Amino acid sequence: MTNISKTFRPALFIFISLTILCGVVYTSVVTGIAQLIFPNQSNGSIVTVTLKNGTKKDVGSELIAQKFTEPNYLIGRPIGTTNLSPVSAEQEKLVHDRIDWWHKFDPDNKSDIPMDLVTASGSGVDPYISPEAAEYQVSRIAKTRGISEDNVRKIINQYTTDRFLEFIGEPGVNVLNVNLALDGLYKGL
Repeated sequence: MTNISKTFRPALFIFISLTILCGVVYTSVVTGIAQLIFPNQSNGSIVTVTLKNGTKKDVGSELIAQKFTEPNYLIGRPIGTTNLSPVSAEQEKLVHDRIDWWHKFDPDNKSDIPMDLVTASGSGVDPYISPEAAEYQVSRIAKTRGISEDNVRKIINQYTTDRFLEFIGEPGVNVLNVNLALDGLYKGL
């Protein structure tokens, strides 16, 4: 019995020590640093709007895509991840199905459909689309809302971010913020 306790005592000590160190101390330090340096992002980048009756309502996150499917809204990337090969038959079918959907959804638009409107992002919840994907939708949004294309472009430009440090990443349009601005609910950046 004493041999067993001699064997398990160090293992139990290491288990408890690492649980406290990695599970409590480390996560507390990382969370604390995140709250100090990136408070908005670490709290989910929640978008809150003030409704006409004066109440405030959380409507989503700037960092997680929401699904919009009505013609008067900017439509984002397909939601959902896939581990299909980009050259697989299944992926090709998904892309063709999405192209067919766009042709039925916006039959007057004869432009080439930007790739990010028919392929999911790596995370499956990318809240941004390319400026080209937003431009592809300007005419439809303007027509269904009864506003000018220039007004739609102005709102899209307001919620378009440039490359980080001028060379990292690609410009992106935040779909949720554009749609809230189109509804007159969101003015902030």
